[in-house]
Amino acid sequence: MRKLLLGLMLWAAPVWAEGERAGAFDYYVLALSWSPTWCALEGDARGADQCDDRHDYGWTLHGLWPQNERGWPSYCRTSHRDASRGQTGAMTDIMGSGGLAWHQWKKHGRCSGLSAADYFDASRAAYTSVKRPAVFRKLQDAVKLPAKVVEEAFLESNPDLAADMVTITCKNRRIQEVRICLTKDLDPRRCGKDVINDCSMSNALLDPIR
Repeated sequence: MRKLLLGLMLWAAPVWAEGERAGAFDYYVLALSWSPTWCALEGDARGADQCDDRHDYGWTLHGLWPQNERGWPSYCRTSHRDASRGQTGAMTDIMGSGGLAWHQWKKHGRCSGLSAADYFDASRAAYTSVKRPAVFRKLQDAVKLPAKVVEEAFLESNPDLAADMVTITCKNRRIQEVRICLTKDLDPRRCGKDVINDCSMSNALLDPIR
């Protein structure tokens, strides 16, 4: 009996801890990362090319993430071929590295239900549709500011966005990302409960572009 119960438990266990069906999601989250923050917290220690002084990365594309009203899919099963090195390398100008593009395809892009080419086209279209405030590129020195100031700058630069469509995240007391919620057609929409909460810091550090 004990062996039978154990066998039934193993049979009932889900085969995929992740790996949901591709294309089954509610909306996208466009994640824009402040490159100087990523470099200070991770990239410099890795010797990442993105952080070399010859570059001037500001708000880079972290990813275009399929999202549900609650939770999100990842590492989905898809019939499409994986992204090629050429496709991931072509995203370096807005993502900072082909390695990040490959990781984003594996974890999120497969879940879009799109081919790799169409997913990266959609990612670039979403990225270019958002105007990144010029004021952040003009910083000469590191500043401490309320996270809400970053959100307000994006709202001022993008009149089609509303506060409940934009979320600011912080990490290690620094401004980390701007996350913007989009429909599957890449139109702005209200963020779900898993995404909508903003960083509430009043003195978050923002480093200048290198």
